[in-house]
Amino acid sequence: MNLLTAPPASARSTPTVLIRGTGLLGTSIGLGLRADGHEVLLSDPSATAQAIAADIGAGRLLESSEHGEDSPEIVIVAAPPEATAAEVAAALRSFPDAVVLDIASTKAEILHLLLAQTQDDDAALTRHDLRRYVGTHPMAGREKSGPVAARGELFTSMPWVVCPAVDPVTGEQLSAPEAVDWAGEIGRRLGATVHHMDPARHDQSVALISHLPQIAASLVASRLQDAPTSALALAGNGLRDVTRIAASDPGLWVQILSSNAAPVMEILYGLRHDVERLISTLEDPRAPGGQADIAQLIAEGNAGVARVPGKHGAPPQSFAVLTVIVDDKPGQIAAVLNDVARVGVNVEDMRMEHSAGHQVGMVELSVLPGRRDELAAAMTEFGWKVVLS
Repeated sequence: MNLLTAPPASARSTPTVLIRGTGLLGTSIGLGLRADGHEVLLSDPSATAQAIAADIGAGRLLESSEHGEDSPEIVIVAAPPEATAAEVAAALRSFPDAVVLDIASTKAEILHLLLAQTQDDDAALTRHDLRRYVGTHPMAGREKSGPVAARGELFTSMPWVVCPAVDPVTGEQLSAPEAVDWAGEIGRRLGATVHHMDPARHDQSVALISHLPQIAASLVASRLQDAPTSALALAGNGLRDVTRIAASDPGLWVQILSSNAAPVMEILYGLRHDVERLISTLEDPRAPGGQADIAQLIAEGNAGVARVPGKHGAPPQSFAVLTVIVDDKPGQIAAVLNDVARVGVNVEDMRMEHSAGHQVGMVELSVLPGRRDELAAAMTEFGWKVVLS
């Protein structure tokens, strides 16, 4: 079946999918698509990785022999960012009827490298081949890596960004509409929420909402290397929240930041300006206007936080918080939530913090403001110690 003549809307079909790269994301895609009824083929330079992916049910190994070769209708390149362009080009050449997707976290440089391969008259790759190529970016992951960490439901409700190939000069879309449709359909079949962006806008967006947080977390965490143990003993959820993603793979982030350097630098220049402004103010915080400037910087942060989408991507909404003190022993959180359910109040968000030096935890429950006092009174009556923010 030629997918460029059979878009997803024409019928419910399950094309054969080859996944090139059986790490966390590639194997998770395999598990998810197999559960959806697709035949999935696997290929990876690491024989061990592809064998593990096959053993856990993500698909079967790609066969190539004198008796013929498997012919996938969709190829998903799940290679490291620095190898993605070469893998996409190889897939376009090896499977001339297949739609080829990649899932790398940056898009513009990959497209640039692919276009560069079409420049010569005798090039093995042509702009016509790029009709079958679409960049995608599933914004999902785990703190663990490799095929053993894969989960078929990894992409459920997560953003799946579809970035059709475009001519960077004319803006003309190079990806065929049917290929773009299939790129989005794969995301939907994995349970993801599909978004469409051009490659440059995508890279600018992830520089701000993904790459900058990683850099900030790593820079803050680096300050802790020589911190006194007595200072670290005072750490609470604020420090943990800020530094959580600092425990990331350095090798992967070298590739990501190198491939998206220009958009990241643009944001860092603005951040540097704000840091220098704050340093200048703190050098003499009692000078006229100094404290107002500090307040302004914090208020600008408040305004930014207020723009972050709320629950299920809805407009931001303020919730009231109440804290329930629990003993650090099994069953306490379940008991709290069971009592909340008895009151009939929906928990909009929840987080847990532990008290330094005491065997208790603090369960912070976010609820609609109009239900906070009702819930606090009921939980107190049930015997819980409740603290209102």
